[in-house]
Amino acid sequence: MYFDIDYVRDETPGCKNVLHFDNAGAALMPRTVIEAVNNYFALEVAIGGYPAAEKENDKIESFYKAASKLINASENEIAYIESATRAWEMFFYSLNFKAGDKIITSQAEYASNFIAFLQVSKKTGVIIEVIGNDDVGQVSLDELEKKIDSKVKLIAITHVPTQGGLVNPAIEIGKIAKKHNVLYLLDTTQSIGQMPIDVKKIGCDALCATGRKYLRGPRGTGFLYVKESVLETLDPPSLDLQAATWTSVDSFSLKPDAKRFETWERNCGNMLGLKAAIEYAMALDPNVTWHRVRYLGELFRAKLDSVKGVEVRDLGDVKCGIVTFTTDFKSPEEIKQRLRDKKINVSVSFAEYARLDFDPRHIKSLVRASVHYYNTVDEIDEFCDTLRSL
Repeated sequence: MYFDIDYVRDETPGCKNVLHFDNAGAALMPRTVIEAVNNYFALEVAIGGYPAAEKENDKIESFYKAASKLINASENEIAYIESATRAWEMFFYSLNFKAGDKIITSQAEYASNFIAFLQVSKKTGVIIEVIGNDDVGQVSLDELEKKIDSKVKLIAITHVPTQGGLVNPAIEIGKIAKKHNVLYLLDTTQSIGQMPIDVKKIGCDALCATGRKYLRGPRGTGFLYVKESVLETLDPPSLDLQAATWTSVDSFSLKPDAKRFETWERNCGNMLGLKAAIEYAMALDPNVTWHRVRYLGELFRAKLDSVKGVEVRDLGDVKCGIVTFTTDFKSPEEIKQRLRDKKINVSVSFAEYARLDFDPRHIKSLVRASVHYYNTVDEIDEFCDTLRSL
């Protein structure tokens, strides 16, 4: 597949300043996103916040069309939310759990999600069922099938965990959820923008997404997808005049679409930035960029394997652009700082981010070095040479 790497890097000013291997944290924004945000803020400065929003209203509203096209949904199934975690929470806390209900999740589940499970479990008596991994480290589909009974209210799975290159089998999980008529919530925080996401193929009832990571949008942006057939069954945990209409002194009506999960106040400039990021991703073709990300990820793992004292920690059959490792010569925290001093960006994932994954593997922390399509083979080589020098 042809990919114009020179064009993409020229469109990414940050590539001139750093070797950015922290795309799972926050990717470098392309020029079109930067301009969308800056131009809107300049307009606010020039004419005021409310007039700017009114002037750009059509562009702001077209966000819903862009987001729905990205995941093959309908516009009325999309809510703009300021983060993936907030989007996930708005769906999760809309569910009416009672004692004895079951939530099924995976060993790769993110801390924020699992903390919410624990909170609801303590309040209501919900039972949390954790599905074990199969031989390659992804969700065991056989165990999932066996765990489902009439008490299961929700299957909540993280598609790509924050702490590794694993890609969970989202489509296969969706088939099982549909077979048993169980709600399916998918966290695509780390997969959206990395790979094609099609809610109809996946079969999820709800999906949360962030803008700042592989979509290359601004921080503080995200969205929620909720299937139209599920919307009317959900009572959002909080409401304002964006989510509902005050119809009389003692009554209100919820918005009929996914906007019932929104709040009126939002950063309109960032919303336009996320729209621009989505349109940029679609123009490049997620199938093409996913092919490149996977190639770079596999190459990176192979080259890290040749570095003495390095152990690559990624699980799964299908792996993505998130590459994690530990070494026997420096702690992850030390490596992150030493690389930062050399203008190479990485993150550290800690056990408290994913205890169900890290504790059984006796991992306290690891280096997360995540590639995107704008990274190059030369950058990977420089990364590995620098790591050897530490």
